[in-house]
Amino acid sequence: MLYFSKAKIFIILVILIAGLFFAAPNAFDSKTYDKLPSFLPSGSLHLGLDLQGGSHLLLEVDVDAILQERLDNLLAEIRLALRKARIAYRNLAIKDGAIQITIRDTSRASEAYEVINALSVPVVSNLFNANPTNELTIESRGTGGFLIKLSETAIQARNRKAVEQSIEIVRRRIDELGTTEPSIQRQGDIRILVQVPGLDDPERLKSLLGQTAKLNFHLVDQNVSAYDVLNGARLPTGAKLLYTDTSPNIPYVIRKRVMVSGERLVDASVGFDPQTGAPEVDFRFDAVGGKQFGNVTKANVGKPFAIVLDEKIISAPVIQTAILGGSGRITGSFTVEEANNLAILLRAGALPAPLQILEERTVGPGLGADSITAGSRASLIGFALVIGFILISYSLFGLFANIALILNMILIIGVLSALQATLTLPGIAGIVLTVGMAVV
Repeated sequence: MLYFSKAKIFIILVILIAGLFFAAPNAFDSKTYDKLPSFLPSGSLHLGLDLQGGSHLLLEVDVDAILQERLDNLLAEIRLALRKARIAYRNLAIKDGAIQITIRDTSRASEAYEVINALSVPVVSNLFNANPTNELTIESRGTGGFLIKLSETAIQARNRKAVEQSIEIVRRRIDELGTTEPSIQRQGDIRILVQVPGLDDPERLKSLLGQTAKLNFHLVDQNVSAYDVLNGARLPTGAKLLYTDTSPNIPYVIRKRVMVSGERLVDASVGFDPQTGAPEVDFRFDAVGGKQFGNVTKANVGKPFAIVLDEKIISAPVIQTAILGGSGRITGSFTVEEANNLAILLRAGALPAPLQILEERTVGPGLGADSITAGSRASLIGFALVIGFILISYSLFGLFANIALILNMILIIGVLSALQATLTLPGIAGIVLTVGMAVV
């Protein structure tokens, strides 16, 4: 006669009760479960994209924009560094993915080389190679001429970092939507696969992921009118022409220098104007950003201050008084959903580069319902056949084996529910295979 110690029996009973406890939420619909005691676990199996429908997007990081942004910043750094060193130059421009420049005084060409080379940022190619390499390659072209390029290692490192950062920011933005178990995976070198089960508004997802969300604050240049520039007047040095995102588009001449960067934002939320009741976005800076914002508004009272998002001016209010609290608000012709989307973008952070949608698929809930029905029917039929076969073949011992098999299925569902796992069609096939292996 088999003998089991009381300790072993106790442990088995505890495991079985725990399995039943965690598997319980799957036996009720959401309305019925809400009426049950609150001490029951709330976790249940989530259905994957192939079962409940949702959105499938294949995105590609615009690595050309990353290269162009670095070249633009490097060109500005070279200009400032050479002016600081009092080295005259000409023909400083970006052409064919590189920066070209000619030093007027050829006797100072070697000095200019050192000044430019000092702007290079050390680059580590990967985690296994701790030796940094030079970011820039500087080629001599004729008398006093230089061609400055980013090294291939630097380009690959920037692209890799941009993709990793994009995946994290995409995850944050999708999490803000309140969806469960999104699948966000890197595919290849510069592509990201996004699957969001249960999302019934794919256009909103595309809108959230399609915006870079680079928010910056600039002073409006009041030395020239934007309409004069459009009519042929010269654009002041260090200024650029941008338009509002409203209709009609209103032009503004703003200074290129970023007075306060949106990277200093720590929170953003939807609010309502106390006077008009219109939706707005309330934001808050960190300590450094709050100090910068306070200094800028204090020194420029009475001047317009442009809020720029992805090279579009959201608004350009006049600074009425110094804002020293480290917080402010963005007003405009927002709907509640538009204000909420903007707040989500600002909270999640800016993408390092635009994302292009290469492939888009929407799985309808009807297809998911058919998959659930077919999968459930196959599981039940397989389960019934296995139980019947074991019972007929082994009689009383088969009955005991069937009880163990049922408890095993409950434990599997309980563990998956506790882990908040996502059930897909391959998962259902795996469960059916588990039932079939019980015969062995």
